[in-house]
Amino acid sequence: MAHSTGPDAAALHQLLLKQDYVLSRAEALGCGLTDRQLRYRVRRDGPWQRLLPGVYLAVTGTPTQQQLDVAVLRYAGPGSALTGIAALRRYGVRVPDRGIVTLLIPRGRTRENRSFVRVWPTTRMPAYVCGEGPVRFAMVARAIADAARELDSFRDFRAVLADAVQQRHCKIDMLARELAGTPMRYSGWLRHALAEVADGVRSVAEGDLRDLIIRAELPRPMFNARLFAGRDFLAMPDAWWPRSGVAVEVDSREWHLSPEDAERTQARHTRMSALGIIVQHFTPRRIRTEPAQVVRDIRSALRAGQQRPALAVCALPATS
Repeated sequence: MAHSTGPDAAALHQLLLKQDYVLSRAEALGCGLTDRQLRYRVRRDGPWQRLLPGVYLAVTGTPTQQQLDVAVLRYAGPGSALTGIAALRRYGVRVPDRGIVTLLIPRGRTRENRSFVRVWPTTRMPAYVCGEGPVRFAMVARAIADAARELDSFRDFRAVLADAVQQRHCKIDMLARELAGTPMRYSGWLRHALAEVADGVRSVAEGDLRDLIIRAELPRPMFNARLFAGRDFLAMPDAWWPRSGVAVEVDSREWHLSPEDAERTQARHTRMSALGIIVQHFTPRRIRTEPAQVVRDIRSALRAGQQRPALAVCALPATS
């Protein structure tokens, strides 16, 4: 912990407690420290360290993610807010660890990218932000839209969006509204992901299946359709071809870890098979590494299904 013998020692102590021991040069001077005293504290082997130009950490050791988040906001100044991956991490959304903190500042303010900081000036500063202690961060929909600029692949972006929606941090209509305000050059991935959602696709693995079906020019299935035998609910397979009576399920261990999940999967398979539905199971890995064989298996099942009468199964779209 930092110590001071100056007249504002109490004010400095309270500021450091409030801001996770991170403060700016202006804040330090406001507590009565001089430039000479600051230089002494951040000397080699001193009790403080410099995180960014004009921003200090008043303890030694490796800074935490919280301290880095506070530091970039002290660096950027009033009105700034974390966005993209940095903001989504604070909501508990599963995101790649990129070692970069991205934040928004009003256009016209000058701040350079430094070390672990990426600064995006914008005329579209969020009207509302979340606050958690000294940290301000964009709402989920804006953070998702901005994450598209940080990530290296659409698949990574789809995973982030799917996790945020599945955890109920964000609704689809909120993302649609955000899309309407996103500049066209940055909106492609978000537009594509929302088109998948409209199809009923809800996860990364399902998205990979959808992409494969489209590339292979297979007949277009219903995604996540709800199947009924009379009034009895049967299942909601990832893909469903009504005419052929073929259902495809993507078996992802990531989402099915317990014995109870495995039992439910088997029970669902049994219910569908009992009514003549041809059920095929593929792992996400197989869809990625053996796409040609997956396509051949689906084509074969579709041909077999078309050679018999249509099944007495009713399907309702996922969005209805």
